[in-house]
Amino acid sequence: MQVSILLELKKDEKMFQLLKENSYWIKELNRSPTNYKRYKENMKIKYRLRATDKISDAIDNIDIISNVLNALK
Repeated sequence: MQVSILLELKKDEKMFQLLKENSYWIKELNRSPTNYKRYKENMKIKYRLRATDKISDAIDNIDIISNVLNALK
């Protein structure tokens, strides 16, 4: 694995955690550094870090708060 990729992985705790949980990625990243982009997308999907996931979570939170406020009326 290239040193630059390894440093990027160690900077971000979630990326490093995913690497520990799914060790097959070590093999993929060793084979080709271009797999780093796929790895990063996979991490965003697993930990719900995409913009659409964040918007969906915010809408869910707003729904919960409005339901609680309606129940208190």
